[in-house]
Amino acid sequence: MINAKCKICRRNQRKLFLKGEKCFSPKCPMIQKAYAPGMAAKKRRRPLSEYGKELSEKQKLRNWYGLRERQFRKYVDQVLDKSRMLEDVNPAEILIRSLETRLDNVVFRLGFSINRKHGRQLVNHGFFLLNGKNVDIPSMKVKLGDKISFRENSKVKVPFTQLAEKLKTYEPPVWLKLDKKDVEGEIIGLPTLEEVSPPAEISSIFEFYSR
Repeated sequence: MINAKCKICRRNQRKLFLKGEKCFSPKCPMIQKAYAPGMAAKKRRRPLSEYGKELSEKQKLRNWYGLRERQFRKYVDQVLDKSRMLEDVNPAEILIRSLETRLDNVVFRLGFSINRKHGRQLVNHGFFLLNGKNVDIPSMKVKLGDKISFRENSKVKVPFTQLAEKLKTYEPPVWLKLDKKDVEGEIIGLPTLEEVSPPAEISSIFEFYSR
């Protein structure tokens, strides 16, 4: 039986890497069943309307970050408000930077979790310290110079004990510094739109919410 997350990728006709290592294996449903879910989807589908295209782009990015609609819309609305007040800003860059600097996403980008959902669970369960202080809010924003580490009592638990071997070959994005020996991370820069390369057309997302 195909997992619901795999169906999300098939519906969007693009890998969103929601299942961790499975997404890179030959068992990925996007390889085995490279068409949208449902028998009717095997047939030629009618071209999407402009609204349908915008909705599809929105769903791609929302699912990529694993956010509920209300959460995602809040980020978009904040960016739209900011772009109206300030000149010479790139709304797409601001949106991606806001999403990338969530603590649960940073945990994922550092290689501490298999996907963003897993990262959110680890943060919720209090596995991490932010600048030496306990933290359990996945949506918390990190900033330049912040350091993320595991709590001492978390280091005896299964997710941590299997991590050291995995991190030997892992390289995080350039805006993050990973200490593989002590299993700690530090924010040394800011993510850019070009580097993140999101799976959606951001301008269409703004158009969707501006209707």
